[in-house]
Amino acid sequence: MVSAALKLVDEVGVQAFSLRMLADVLESGTATLYRHFASKDELMAYVVDRVLGEVHVTGQEDFATWQDAITAGAEAFYETLRRHLNVLPLLMAQVPVGPNGLANRERLIQLLLGHGFPVELAARAFTAIGHYVVGFAVQQHGPGSAGPESGPQLLDFYRHLDPATYPATTSAAEELTTVPLEEEFRFGLRLIIKGLESGRDV
Repeated sequence: MVSAALKLVDEVGVQAFSLRMLADVLESGTATLYRHFASKDELMAYVVDRVLGEVHVTGQEDFATWQDAITAGAEAFYETLRRHLNVLPLLMAQVPVGPNGLANRERLIQLLLGHGFPVELAARAFTAIGHYVVGFAVQQHGPGSAGPESGPQLLDFYRHLDPATYPATTSAAEELTTVPLEEEFRFGLRLIIKGLESGRDV
């Protein structure tokens, strides 16, 4: 049932999705669905948790450092979101507290605690990394996003700005618009990790 709901959300989006639509796909009635879920919102919480269950990272012992483990986890999360872009609005609207969401949270916080992070910094690190991954996915791939195809237009726009008024932007026009998304994502993630290294050592 949840798998069918996720497939529909991937196809039509959250707004267009309805319990009636799901019932039709399952060749059932909405009354049957209401025996399992009190509302569409409750079902969507299960859909989010199903997506988070697809974030697969090997055991912490497989990584040489905590930095490598965090990088692998964040990249796996990002790649999962790219497969389910229509779920992004749900992640923006709710804090995931299903079994998979809790397991992912526990895994990362435990990793940080095990490497000497104080509880407060570990908790903030989890939130910062999650917000970064979701925010990057929303801005670059979410509904209404410009997408990578906007790069050439932005490059042309920046290059034609008045260099006397925008000297920094015109000089950085190419760097602002031609870096591959994967490289941009990893660069931002490295900055966060560097900040965590400094914060832990204070």
